[in-house]
Amino acid sequence: MSALSKLSPSITDMIRFDHSHVMVTFHQYTGTTRPSVKKALAETICDAVEIHATLEEEIFYPVMRGLAGGEPVIQKSPAEHEEIKRLIANLRATDASDFRHDGLMHELMRDIMHHVADEETVLLPEAERMLSKDRLNELGAQMTRRRLELLSPKAGKVAKNTLVGFSGSTTAIVVGLASAMMAAKFISRRHA
Repeated sequence: MSALSKLSPSITDMIRFDHSHVMVTFHQYTGTTRPSVKKALAETICDAVEIHATLEEEIFYPVMRGLAGGEPVIQKSPAEHEEIKRLIANLRATDASDFRHDGLMHELMRDIMHHVADEETVLLPEAERMLSKDRLNELGAQMTRRRLELLSPKAGKVAKNTLVGFSGSTTAIVVGLASAMMAAKFISRRHA
């Protein structure tokens, strides 16, 4: 087991953290928020969900299909991800000052919350029952490495949107900047 696997949170804890991050971000979004802040919050959510979906599709779902391929939650997840990606594309194509932006954001979050509920009540507990702690941590380390690869090209954008979207939240700013710095450090190591 690698050092990263020993230090990494489990894949199930990382998935739960991603879910929480999106929910916390969404709670900053209100109908009266300035359009520039709405757009930054929407982009933060869209980027986080896209990265999260890729990580699940590449790392988590293949493992779970091997263990519990007949589970309805695992069978319907790809279609749910596709619908979420469609909503993200529509949201990104809609100006934040357009009244449809709020509706699209709420539709996206409704779909995400349904998907999260299925994962957190069925799929994640099943993974924790079926996989050893070492295997969960090993998958968490794989997820960490892949997340940094996916985040690297977006690091500046993520940091900017975090600053704009969470302009009143010191914790969120620190987390966003730390994420961007980690991604930059990862890039510099890969190219050194």
